Amino acid sequence: MSSRSNPEIMYNFFPRLVSHAGLWVEHLERIAQMGFNSIYINPVQETGGSRSLYAVKNYFRLNTEFLPPGADPEDFSILTDFIQKAENSGITVYTDLVLNHTANESVLIDQHPEWFKRDGAGNIVHPYAIDPANPSNITVWGDLSEIDYENSQNLQSLIKYWDEVIGFYQKLGFSGFRCDAAYKVPGSVFIPLINAAKKRDPKTRFFAETLGCTLEQVEQLRNCGFDYLFNSCKWWNFDSSWCLDQHRQFKSIAPSIGFPESHDTLRTPSEQPGTLNWQKNRYILASVFSKGILMPMGYEYGSYIKIDVVNSRPEDLKKGKWDICDWITRVNMFKASVPVLCQEGEWQQLNGFDSNVLFLIKKSDDSSNKLGVLINKDWYNGTEVSRNSIPGELARFKYLIKPFTDPHKTIANGGTIDLGPSEIVFFTE
Repeated sequence: MSSRSNPEIMYNFFPRLVSHAGLWVEHLERIAQMGFNSIYINPVQETGGSRSLYAVKNYFRLNTEFLPPGADPEDFSILTDFIQKAENSGITVYTDLVLNHTANESVLIDQHPEWFKRDGAGNIVHPYAIDPANPSNITVWGDLSEIDYENSQNLQSLIKYWDEVIGFYQKLGFSGFRCDAAYKVPGSVFIPLINAAKKRDPKTRFFAETLGCTLEQVEQLRNCGFDYLFNSCKWWNFDSSWCLDQHRQFKSIAPSIGFPESHDTLRTPSEQPGTLNWQKNRYILASVFSKGILMPMGYEYGSYIKIDVVNSRPEDLKKGKWDICDWITRVNMFKASVPVLCQEGEWQQLNGFDSNVLFLIKKSDDSSNKLGVLINKDWYNGTEVSRNSIPGELARFKYLIKPFTDPHKTIANGGTIDLGPSEIVFFTE
């Protein structure tokens, strides 16, 4: 079970990839054996007509697609049982908290129409996103209704309702919440909600999903009580400093969680180059980059069918390119055993981004522990790194680790280093 000082090594249990919740327990042994200390479950509540998991209709009724035939959607004991069995396996369980929108069919629209954002004609507004690279490319989620935090005439009653929702799921046994699109909810709303939740249970954790937003939107979540942010290392191809810059800027807000893929991205085997080395590259990067890591269900099997909030099916898990469960286990054990990887730490690049390889060093918060990193930026071809091209700070390390093969095996740091395509190597003392 994860403690405050231990890193979150989190498994994203995507409910549409498993049959009803009574069968979820069958996956716990594998998840625990791979070294994950927490599970995050996407929304399990009753949905609107689109059937998207994030189009919540009623926060106090379960999605019948995740229940045995004939089960009562207002009986949450099936979740309580799963949480208890997970905790018995040493795994903490978190869930999603969707506060920025509801389904168009939400019961709240009739009960509290004043809580929703409206246009000039009085129609409820659908949330949307603007592509920063192309402002004319606007995505509108027509199945969702946006909550109004700016002009609501009854904001305190809305906050009180969300507090009741959080308290309800705490009583079920959930130990924390991933706050979907947290940047769309004012920090002034999160502060009383997080304070109240942690007063009920000080161990409760809150995770801010802050991807695809502006730096100012992340900054407004400072001092709200979040335990973690999510970082963007999944998209870093080692071609510029932007990821290191964000890490440096946001670490003072909260430590962060990296991930090799998510339910919003393509599966890694479906991206170029789609190799086993690329699968390992993305996982190793997420594992070492920040204090926490999240791995979505199916990554251990090389699943290549994109996770879909509407259409994913259990059969999708059977369609994978390789089984790397044992390797994931060794990497997770390595992360948990290396002090600098259990902290957000501080990154420093040691050579230019124009090189075909990248040298980095990660230092612990007090600089007492260090880990050197060498990355082959060529996804398709191997390369050799001569001894005299290794920066002095890394040349002084005694050992190398080739984690693509075995993260627990050290070899002498001397001579030429052979790198496979996309390969990452560690320098250690």
